[in-house]
Amino acid sequence: MPVHMSVSSQGSRGKGVGLGLALVSALAFGGSGVAAKPLIEAGLDPLHVVWLRVTGAALVMLPLAVRHRALVRRRPALLAGFGLLAVAGVQACYFAALSRIPVGVALLIEYLAPALVLGWVRFVQRRPVTRAAALGVVLAAGGLACVVEVWSGLSFDALGLLLALAAACCQVGYFVLADHGGDAGDEAPDPLGVIAYGLLVGALVLTVVARPWTMRWSVLTGTADMNGTAVPAPVLLGWIVLIATVVAYVTGVLSVRRLSPQVAGVVACLEAVIATVLAWVLLGEHLSAPQIAGGAVVLVGAFIAQSSTPAKAAAEPVAGGGPERELSEHRTSA
Repeated sequence: MPVHMSVSSQGSRGKGVGLGLALVSALAFGGSGVAAKPLIEAGLDPLHVVWLRVTGAALVMLPLAVRHRALVRRRPALLAGFGLLAVAGVQACYFAALSRIPVGVALLIEYLAPALVLGWVRFVQRRPVTRAAALGVVLAAGGLACVVEVWSGLSFDALGLLLALAAACCQVGYFVLADHGGDAGDEAPDPLGVIAYGLLVGALVLTVVARPWTMRWSVLTGTADMNGTAVPAPVLLGWIVLIATVVAYVTGVLSVRRLSPQVAGVVACLEAVIATVLAWVLLGEHLSAPQIAGGAVVLVGAFIAQSSTPAKAAAEPVAGGGPERELSEHRTSA
């Protein structure tokens, strides 16, 4: 006899599946820096690691680009902006930062993006923001001061911190472009299609910038040291391309279709926690108690700032935190 599920039970089951997918996405995204850093320390240039990641993922998602080829005509500015800023810009700056500062610190700095978006809204667009949003900005800034230990004259490499901040600024640039890039009457594009074309655009740009023909390809045939353990380089690269990029994006998009943006935003904050824990265990990158407390404050501030951003439409892109979650955690409408 067929079992008929009630609407409420179906909804609960859908939310449960969505939560599971969101957790998988956070775990996959959080492991990208941990897998990339040993390759960088083994001799690969950060730009070359980014090129391998983006190009490999672009090839895997090429069928989706073909399926959504109408996007090239409908939203060329969005695709170019996502590829240049959210893919090439964010990841190049993020991986370059990894070569100089711990994974967790780099990712926590990127969580300033929601606060920076609100700063743009308030001081550039001169639009009012809520008190809760202002509180989120203050918390994020105060937490960042603890993460970088300003009282000791910055305990981390200054250039690495600036590169991580540049990655956050690239996210802000994409959000601003997306906010102004579409007409209200246009149908929202499929996020997976935008991601596929963004990866293609990013791969083309990075090919020119990274010059992969100068890469030390021999590194990929050997092993990389992960806190005293030799790990085959192809395994790390496979994780970065297939798990930390393709699986992370796809599960993120599928999860946000089953969860509210607020719930998805909370789960998104786990990315920084997961990245910090993995870096601590697998790379030996320990953080002090003030840095851990500051990181928690940054995440709280980022979440408040994100939640307080006024949404003009249900599918409006808002800051979602993390180097790569822009479209996977929030559908794009611009």
